[in-house]
Amino acid sequence: MDDLDLRAVRESVDRTLEEFCGARLRQARARPDGMELERAVAGFVSGGGKRLRPVLCVLGWYAAGGQGPPPRAVCRVAAALELFHAFALIHDDVMDDSDRRRDHPTVHRAFAARRGGNDSSAARRVGMGVAILAGDLALTWSDDLLRTAGLPAERLAEVWELVSAMRDEIVHGQFLDVTTPGPRASVKAALEIARYKTAKYTFERPLQLGAVLAGAPQRLRETLSAYALPAGESFQLRDDLLGVFGDPSTTGKPVVDDLREGTPTVLLALAFEHADGAQRALLEQHIGRPGLEDDEADRVRHILAATGAPGRVEAMIRERHDLAVKALEAAVIPLPVRTALRTLTDTAVRRAS
Repeated sequence: MDDLDLRAVRESVDRTLEEFCGARLRQARARPDGMELERAVAGFVSGGGKRLRPVLCVLGWYAAGGQGPPPRAVCRVAAALELFHAFALIHDDVMDDSDRRRDHPTVHRAFAARRGGNDSSAARRVGMGVAILAGDLALTWSDDLLRTAGLPAERLAEVWELVSAMRDEIVHGQFLDVTTPGPRASVKAALEIARYKTAKYTFERPLQLGAVLAGAPQRLRETLSAYALPAGESFQLRDDLLGVFGDPSTTGKPVVDDLREGTPTVLLALAFEHADGAQRALLEQHIGRPGLEDDEADRVRHILAATGAPGRVEAMIRERHDLAVKALEAAVIPLPVRTALRTLTDTAVRRAS
């Protein structure tokens, strides 16, 4: 096997998404609502994203012996993961009441603006309701892509089993995210959320799905998990740092949302754990307050840095990166796949968005 061209993999997935969404838009032309919902989903999917989950799915297929350009069925399963991701993000933005995603207004904000503006409570309710429907539609489209991928019945059953597990896991992760008591969460609790919301959903299950498409045995799936879980946790830990200290022009979303929401991240858990009394009082005063102003957020960042929490998170990222690399080195998979996964892992650790 020659070196893998990840850009070509992304382009194959994008073509699949463009063809599928285009067909759905054409089917909706006769509807009286002007295809607003379909356009919102198609626009969200085409409006950015790393395509990480689809790429990992295709790499899982190569890891299990896939050869040549990924066939139509593999591309459709990979693209279905991106549509599922759209569902998860659109609903997540509603739950967090976020303003921006991928440097654009979130779906619920965009629809509220069309219905009278985000200062109107009625328009905001409409925007949130429509965004929930848009997320539901993205989930339906994801199912349709899987169902029409052209897989043999036995293989499709294996795929659905993994997809069902992935969905249960991310719902569990989101539930923990919503119900865990904000910045006072323990490091252990925050890591569990990271594992279910990101490590399993973003890295482990996509790799395993691709491997199943190539008929991988259980042993290979376990080998891929040994790499995927620490790699996915390092990805989420980097996300936690970027969510507070990142550059909005690069990340495409505000760096105050996690602080206003009091999101139970490892970063905030470590800060509370190592803060002195005065620092903890200020963190409790500001974190989780919806009206947190930018200058107050800067003060919180200063306190977070003073507790040493960002450095401790960086150390945890390096530790998990090293575990993922060691698992890759021990894995019996083609060298080009190992190289591509190592590149993705390094990028996940060093990324700025």
